[in-house]
This record gives sequence, structure tokens and C-alpha cells, in this order.
Amino acid sequence: MPQKGSRFDVAISGASFAGLALACALSEALGSDFKIAVIDKLSADAPRADPRAFALSAASRHLLQAIGVWQAVAAVAQPVAGIDVTDSSLEAGVRPVLLAYDNVTQSGEPATHIVPAAPLLEALLAKASDHASISILAPAEAKSFIADEAGAQIKLADGRDIDASLVIAADGRKSPLRQAAGVKIIGWSYPQTGIVTTVRHERAHQGRAVQHFLPAGPFAILPLTGNRACITWTENAAEAKRIMALDDAGFLAEIDKRFGGKLGAIALGGPRQSWPLELHLARKYVATRFALVGDAAHGVHPLAGQGLNLGLRDVAALTEVIAEGVRLGFDAGDAQALARYERWRRFDSAVSAATFDAINRLFASDATLVRSVREAGLGIVDRIPTLKRFFVAEAAGLTGELPRLLKGEPV
Repeated sequence: MPQKGSRFDVAISGASFAGLALACALSEALGSDFKIAVIDKLSADAPRADPRAFALSAASRHLLQAIGVWQAVAAVAQPVAGIDVTDSSLEAGVRPVLLAYDNVTQSGEPATHIVPAAPLLEALLAKASDHASISILAPAEAKSFIADEAGAQIKLADGRDIDASLVIAADGRKSPLRQAAGVKIIGWSYPQTGIVTTVRHERAHQGRAVQHFLPAGPFAILPLTGNRACITWTENAAEAKRIMALDDAGFLAEIDKRFGGKLGAIALGGPRQSWPLELHLARKYVATRFALVGDAAHGVHPLAGQGLNLGLRDVAALTEVIAEGVRLGFDAGDAQALARYERWRRFDSAVSAATFDAINRLFASDATLVRSVREAGLGIVDRIPTLKRFFVAEAAGLTGELPRLLKGEPV
């Protein structure tokens, strides 16, 4: 643990996916003389069980390759060869595929990989621990901070202080440092609950992901290595509570009812987890010597699996503006660099959040007319290759003004 007055260039609260990736990216860009603290409530060797899996975009993969993390998870990363979309009621005996497309970019790389959360976090933590410039302060908790033109000081829960040129909150949706900075959020809760688990199935998935749009919310089958899949499931909150209370046999029966039967018999392949769904967006991403990244900055509906990709976009953009400023002689908390970061990321995050919210609301309606319009729209897209290529490019994260790390280029 640091003594009072310990000094860093950047102090990051939260050894999350975004927080650790940011620490590694900054260390790779600015070298061992650039001192970084990562503060987290859990000790570095604490078990971090997480049944989730992420649909990592090609752009996110480029970033992980650039910071030396992808190599450690490549063996457990399943490339998504194609995506099938259905829109049907839960009772429907047949679920015709209304939209199907190959998930490969124009350069021939997979637009997405499905990567289990636990090994990804383990790889990020291991890489951060290897960097001499990164000090992982854990278990410790950042409770508040003060900042002025001269620098910032973080107050830890045990009474110790850390001094830094820049404070970064990567401490989750309920971010204590965001609250300490007085940054307000806009957003709302959904009458939905997210459920995640892993299943084993009889037949090979051939790398195809399935998105069933059911009236209660999307039910996604994300292929994992081997004959396994991660189920990412949105359900009505009351029904989700009932389902989560079932024993394993009852829980599996509910999955089987939604699974579609295309992959043969299924069995549970891991623990289950659930959480209430909400949308939030910080009203601003920066303040004096302070910046938000990841879930501290934005939380979106999980239907498109883009939450982590948005966080890694934050990482790439913030790394680039900090590195460029430091090389010009400014410190890491330079106000102009932070303003550039906010312009770069806040609009994109707001558009993404609004888009995912609109899709969720559109597909959650079971009205006959709405369903007919949806099915017609999906059928039209299915017959237009140009639109399919656009969707693939969006899923790959390769559109818009990209930071260099998302293109696989060093900063």
C-alpha cells in the first residue's frame, strides 16, 4: 500500500476490464517512467468468478493484441462465423430464420469473437502485473478525491492518500468517484432482468450465433469453443425471479423451451447469474483532472453485447489523447486533452445507448402489426447484401473516427 503522498501520473479506480486495459495501454504507450496506480476493492489474487462471455469486436481484438493480452485468450476465443436472427413468440413451434448473414469483414477477419469473461480478466490482470510502471493497490477503495490546477488527491477508505495528475473512474455503474466529482447521470431502469449461463449441446454450432427476439426480450446463443454456448437472456423481471429460483432441472427446462432444438440435447455447463437491467449515461465524461471510462461513463442494454466494446473504445481514445499530450510536454490531466476525449466518446456512446434502447423497445412489442412490420423489415435486410455488410462493419467496430489502437496501430 502507498504511504501518504504517493505520487502517480494516473490513478485508476477499478481493476475492471476497462480499468486494467487502460493501465496496460498507457504503460505500453508511455513506458516505465509513466507511473500508474490501479486501485481495487478485491485483492489481486482473489477469485473473480464470472459466467458471462463477451462478443468482442474486431476493433476490440486489435486493441487487446496491441497491448499484448489477446495472445493469452486466443485459445478460448470462438470466432463468430455467422448470425441468425429470429422473431417469434415463446409458444411458436417453428422459429424461421428471418435474417442470416456471414460475420466476416471485407478484409476477411471475423467481425466478432465470443470470449469468456473470467479468462479475459485474468489475462488483463496478469499483463498489468507484468508492467513495472503499474502499481496495483488492492485491496483498497477510492472513496473521494479533490482536484485543482496543481493536481489531484484521492482519499482511500483506510485514510491514506494518493496524489496523481489525473484520476480515472473505471469503478462501475454505481461509481463512487463519479458521485464524488458531482457528475450526474441520465437514464432509467427496464422492467427486465438479464440472465446468463453456459450450456453444453449435442451438435456442433459451426460458429453461428443466434439472436431470438422473444416478447420478454432477446435470448442470445453465443458460441463458445467446443460444443458449448453462453446464453445471454433478457426476461421480464417477475418471470426472471421465478426462473432463477428453480432448481437446475427446472432452470434447464426453461432454457430448452427457448433454445430452439437445433443443436440437439442441452445440459448446464456453468453457474447462472442475473442482474437488473438499466440504461445510464453520464452527463459529462470529464471534470478537472478527472475522466470516466467504461460502465462508470455509460451502461447500455445488453442485447447487442456492446457494453465492453464501448468501454474499450473509451480506453483507446483516452490513451491516445493522454499519450499525445504527454509527448508534447503536458501532464496527464491536461484539460484540453480531456476535452478532446469527451468530444470523441460521449456522442458515440449516447447514439449507441439510444439505438440499443430503441431496438429493445421495438422487439419487445408482441402486437401483431408491429411483429408483421418487423418481420417484413428483417426480410428486406436479408435480401440486401449492402445492408448486411454495413451491419457487419458496425459489429466489428470499424466505422467512424477510430483511435489508433482500435486499428491495431501503436499509439
